[in-house]
Amino acid sequence: MDRRAFLRSSVLASGAVLAGRMGIAQATPSVSAQLKLNRRKRGNPIAMDFTGLSYESAQLSQPDFFSASNAELVGYVRRLGANGVLRIGGNSSEYCSWAPEGAPAQSATAQNQAQANVISDALGSDKGHHSLPKKTITPEAVRNLGTFVEATGWKLIYGLNMGTGTAEAAADEAAFVMGTMGDRLIAFQLCNEPDLFSRNGLRSPDYNYAQFAQEWQTFYAAIKRRVPNAPFAGPDTAFNNEWLVPFAKQFKSEVAFLSQHYYAEGPPTDPWMTIERLLKPNPKLKLEFEGMAETQAESHLPFRLAETNSCYQGGKQGVSDTFASALWGADLMYQLAAAGGVGINFHGGGYGWYTPIAGTVENGFTARPIYYGMLLFAEAGAGHLIEAKLQGQGAAPLLTAYGLVNDAQDSVTAVVINKNADVNVRLGFDTGERAGSARVLRLVAPRLDDTQDVTLGANPVGGSGAWSDERDEELPVRDGTAMLDLPAGSAALVTFRAG
Repeated sequence: MDRRAFLRSSVLASGAVLAGRMGIAQATPSVSAQLKLNRRKRGNPIAMDFTGLSYESAQLSQPDFFSASNAELVGYVRRLGANGVLRIGGNSSEYCSWAPEGAPAQSATAQNQAQANVISDALGSDKGHHSLPKKTITPEAVRNLGTFVEATGWKLIYGLNMGTGTAEAAADEAAFVMGTMGDRLIAFQLCNEPDLFSRNGLRSPDYNYAQFAQEWQTFYAAIKRRVPNAPFAGPDTAFNNEWLVPFAKQFKSEVAFLSQHYYAEGPPTDPWMTIERLLKPNPKLKLEFEGMAETQAESHLPFRLAETNSCYQGGKQGVSDTFASALWGADLMYQLAAAGGVGINFHGGGYGWYTPIAGTVENGFTARPIYYGMLLFAEAGAGHLIEAKLQGQGAAPLLTAYGLVNDAQDSVTAVVINKNADVNVRLGFDTGERAGSARVLRLVAPRLDDTQDVTLGANPVGGSGAWSDERDEELPVRDGTAMLDLPAGSAALVTFRAG
């Protein structure tokens, strides 16, 4: 059988099997596309700690949340990778105060009220509206946080309060955090979205970059006097290349990496914020990557999306909590890596619509759809991106593909994401080498707006992040070529192993 005939027969066979297993609607149109992988043309590396989560600093007012004793949450985090980065910050970081040991203890009534406030906050993530309830961070919370990052194996980015706090208080807190975390701490961030301080009431309407830079330098100097080896990152702006670029020039010798935020949509009250909009290319992201490229060329510093998600102000029901967010999230991770970013932190907490892990210590935790997109990325693993050329996807414009090589395992992996809502894709692979076999891991759900029935490898994520690949799906490979049927609104990880 020649190669062309082999590809045709593989398409028919895999299409029939897939339709039977997944109940694919035969009326949905299918188009053909080709993906050529070239492991000799390498792109950016993906490090082991690329994946990250982001939580509000106010969560530390509940000391048992980030603790090794919270084994369920530890399990969910570890499932996303043995290495990763937890970021503590968000809007609430500007309203949290440090209570060193020896500070007056709260009364039982105050403690109960504080606990009630935390649980109430968990029902909906911070909306980013002006001032927030003030929270207290204690040494107990930081010590517990230390046990949490130790149990997960992850590193930490820790936000301090420059919005309503003082440099002296930040230095006190930083000294305790640094002494507790040691080399698990990769950076302090001195503020959260300072480019929005003038809008949320933290600074005057005419607050500008020059004023911010002066404040940042004051806090930095105070902390360095107390903790000479303290690492820093910044500017942690919302989305403002006009602040990111000068910050990189001015403080490139003071920071370990640059950080900024990105939200694909918002506000959630806007009816135009939809699944369809989420899945389409976003001009705002293109601009953010341009700023990243400019700062890297100028400063040679790594860049991290320290806070991101689908829709700001806690997410949007029917968009942020759907399977569409899993496809969007996985695609964003690879887009960032391809553009030169070194890591990403998806924001969440409590029962916010966009949170990857939903729940509380009292009620337990569950994996939301976006978690599955992160898990797909984790299963692909670290390595080097390679050239992945898509051809013929004009009728399926929201089809994306990425190639990854793992030299230690002598494998080439393709991640293909079909964000088209109504087009199945028959995708031909050309690995350019003699692959002996190919294993497929599928990310699927009945519908893009499904909130419950998501699976990866035919299996859902269980309690404490329990998951295993239940479906052993192999693709026939001949002379380095294979075919895959990729249904509308689904993704797959295809690993080619040497023959």
